[in-house]
Amino acid sequence: MSKLTKRQKKMEELLEGFTQPSSAVDAINKLKEISEAVSKFDETVECHMRLGIDVKRAEQQIRSTTVLPAGLGKEVRVCVIAKGAKATEAKEAGADEAGAEEVIEKISGGWFEFDTLIATPDCMGMLGKLGRVLGPKGLMPNPKTGTVTMDVASAVKDAKAGKVEFRADKQGMIHVPIGKIKFSAEDLMKNYSTLADAILRAKPSSAKGTYLKSVFLTTTMGPSIKLDPKNVAAEIKEHV
Repeated sequence: MSKLTKRQKKMEELLEGFTQPSSAVDAINKLKEISEAVSKFDETVECHMRLGIDVKRAEQQIRSTTVLPAGLGKEVRVCVIAKGAKATEAKEAGADEAGAEEVIEKISGGWFEFDTLIATPDCMGMLGKLGRVLGPKGLMPNPKTGTVTMDVASAVKDAKAGKVEFRADKQGMIHVPIGKIKFSAEDLMKNYSTLADAILRAKPSSAKGTYLKSVFLTTTMGPSIKLDPKNVAAEIKEHV
C-alpha cells in the first residue's frame, strides 16, 4: 500500500471526527477549512449527484440549465453565431465575439477561445458541419440549454452571470461546479441550493423509487464529503 503524502495526512486529520453524511452547510465549511490548510490555489467546488433514473429511456434523460446566483468566480467567454442586428445585439449585451460566416470560418480553422456558444435558430444550419468538433467539446448550441434562441441578449447575460448546464451521464450521474472555495460559505450554499432545487424540479414523472441516490460535495484537489439525500429538499428551502 502506498504511503500517504503530507497533504493527504493533513486532510485525514482535518476530517477525523467529522460526521458523514453531513449537512451541506457543514460540508461547505469543512471543505473551506481543509482547502485553506492544504491548498495553494483557489479550488473549484463541485457537486456530484447520482440519480435514480433509467438513462436508457428517452423521457428520463435529464439536461437543463440554471443560473447560479453568486456566479462561478471566473470570466465566461461567450461567442454568438448570429447575423446583422442580432450580432450587434449580442455584442451590446457583452458577447466576446459575434457574427456569422466569419466566426464560423474562425472556428473551422481551430479557434476555440470561448466557453459558451450561442446561436440564433436561422444560423444553426451553418453550424452543422462543425457538429463533430463542437459536440465532443460540449459547445454545440442546443434549445434545451437555451443556447439556440432569438433572445441573444438574455442568453449572453445569463452565460456571463453564471449559467451552468447539468446533464445526467450514462451512469445517471450529474457533475456540476458551484463556485470557488474563496467564495463565502453563504454564496456557496446559495449556489448549491439553486442547483439542487433545479435538479429536483427536473425529476422525470416516469422515474420511480428514490430519485436522489447520493450527493457529494468536493473540491478540485480535496476530499469528497457525503450529504444525506433525504435532507436535501428540506435544507435548500432555507436558501432558495
